Amino acid sequence: MEIQKSRLYGTLSILMIGAFISFLNNTLLNIALPSIMRDLQIGLSTVQWLTTGFMLVNGVLMPASAFMIQKFSVRGLFLFSMFMFTLGTVCAGYSHTFALLLGGRMMQAAGGAVLMPLLMNVMLVSFPVERRGSVMGLFGLIMMFAPAIGPTLSGWIVEHFDWRMLFHFLWPISTTILLISIFVLKGTRQPSNVHLDIFSLVLSSIGFGSLLYGLSSAGNNGWDDPVVLAAIFIGIIVIFWFVMRQMRMKEPLLNFRVYAYPMFSLSSAIMIFMNMAFFSGMILLTTYVQNLRGISPLDAGLMMLPGAIVMAIMSPINGRLFDKYGGRVLSVIGLAIAAVTTYMFSKLTFENSYFYLTMLNTVRSFGLSMVMMPVQTNGLNQLPRRYYPHGTAMNNTLTQVSGAIGTALLVTVMSNSSDGMMARKMAEAGSALTPELEMKIAMESTLHGINLAFAWATAIVCVALALAFFMKRATPMESPTPGTHEHGQPHEQPGALSAAGQSARSLSNSSLPTQVK
Repeated sequence: MEIQKSRLYGTLSILMIGAFISFLNNTLLNIALPSIMRDLQIGLSTVQWLTTGFMLVNGVLMPASAFMIQKFSVRGLFLFSMFMFTLGTVCAGYSHTFALLLGGRMMQAAGGAVLMPLLMNVMLVSFPVERRGSVMGLFGLIMMFAPAIGPTLSGWIVEHFDWRMLFHFLWPISTTILLISIFVLKGTRQPSNVHLDIFSLVLSSIGFGSLLYGLSSAGNNGWDDPVVLAAIFIGIIVIFWFVMRQMRMKEPLLNFRVYAYPMFSLSSAIMIFMNMAFFSGMILLTTYVQNLRGISPLDAGLMMLPGAIVMAIMSPINGRLFDKYGGRVLSVIGLAIAAVTTYMFSKLTFENSYFYLTMLNTVRSFGLSMVMMPVQTNGLNQLPRRYYPHGTAMNNTLTQVSGAIGTALLVTVMSNSSDGMMARKMAEAGSALTPELEMKIAMESTLHGINLAFAWATAIVCVALALAFFMKRATPMESPTPGTHEHGQPHEQPGALSAAGQSARSLSNSSLPTQVK
């Protein structure tokens, strides 16, 4: 057992380090976009593809992660993912054209998309329910801390070095992880009977890709833009087609039957609303401190750092609290704190001190740290083992989609409100309008739009808070309808496993040591 434990912890350590690098990369490039625009002589609409394209690739590959986790071994899947991520990082670091930089960014996304669901699935099949809170707390430390320090690290690097150094410092680390994992990760996968439905993959690629593109473009081009409307409409129709196809399939690419389990459905709803407010709030706050207050990128990143440290410290603590008290208490308290602090952000002025903004963001981060992993873990705990890959794939897909929806919605609220107020005030000024007065009106209008968007974000958090009161401690269920399969067939007899169940059993027996108790 000690050998098995050391092997498991070695596997988890490698997976967590790889996931940390991948998560860090997600937010590392945002502050560097102006420098890239100047160096490569491209416009904002072009450079945005470095973030939009990254998000699109992640969103497209998330539904396929469940199949890949079932079909391939942990070792093989991790090695391939880290190889793609490293290759993309090298290409981006040595790029002198936008095409090569975008191609490298896409390869990074292709490699990193599977790492988070792979790590989460390994933890779910390796630890019993009563220990998952503590383990998922460590995972939360990575998921919350890495993206949060990205702006701070990026601001410092861009201020002192060329923007390519963002990639040059990453690829030696990812290469080292890749080489170590070749020797540390062991185990082979028993053959699995699951098959990839190519048409489902095409539908998910078109549907999620079109929807995410439309939503991410709405903030810049407006909701009435024909391309935005067409992309969103096509995305919704194709996703509906994709869902209907999955419900009829015996081995779906993304199993929507996980929503037959009420606690998983409730956790998904809470996470959707929370992600809408969380991701949009980061962009709104960055816009306020840099565009209106003139705070440098490095200082703006440092403002986020205390919140990241609090999240890192609280994540394992919240995991242990979850094991002891369950998810409802933590999520209700955390969402209440998030609602109050988000409301306070809707009252921003030009006189708010740097210390006040830092402390307010830190307290908000403290509240959010009590929500993310407890809510997700409680929902996943109700799923039977064969649904773990599908549950994690569903959660990660919804994170991308809900974050895009929230960002597009609230940025549009901010833009429309700012434009409307600016047009009214300029009309009132009439012939008395001077360049100085026009600048003042523009800044006041932007502040008004940011405050209104934060007010909308407060309402969204309050919806999540209301839903959190219905949470109950979840325990694994083997079938949503006693005595039947999800397909209406008789329940499988003991010892008879579905293909997904066989792969989950294979994952725990072949690629990993026995479950740690």
